[in-house]
Amino acid sequence: MRSPKRSLFLLLLLAGLCIPQSSTTTVTSEVRRVGDKLACKCGSCNNTVATCQMLECHYSSPARTKIATMQKSGSSDQAIVDAFVKEAGLAALAAPPAEGFNLLSWIMPFIAIFLGLAAILAYFKRFQNRISATPGGGTHPPVDEKYRQRIEAELAEME
Repeated sequence: MRSPKRSLFLLLLLAGLCIPQSSTTTVTSEVRRVGDKLACKCGSCNNTVATCQMLECHYSSPARTKIATMQKSGSSDQAIVDAFVKEAGLAALAAPPAEGFNLLSWIMPFIAIFLGLAAILAYFKRFQNRISATPGGGTHPPVDEKYRQRIEAELAEME
């Protein structure tokens, strides 16, 4: 049987292994607020700097540290975002600004949906016209009187 001291020692040893080796103090609500505006440029994910979950990400970890130091020095959120944009260009932003040519990226999905619905509507309208133009597609063609009498005579024989 194991001694209680040995079990306690093993328990404390396992608890020590469960403690993170390096604590992170850079993910605060202030850093998250600014990090949500910036895209993670590691190339492996499509997250923001605030939401990148990769361990030891070579872009988001230093970016969070840089955001925290800039906030401690008194920089505003917009000044921090502008510094990242100056360093990496508009690709540093999580969402493109709604101005100039970038406005097209905001409008194009709606235009594509509208054009798709218009194409579907035009196809069905054209298909509807084909159905009504075919014989038996809605209106009956006129029957010659000679054939009508023959049909009635044959039906009378059947009865």
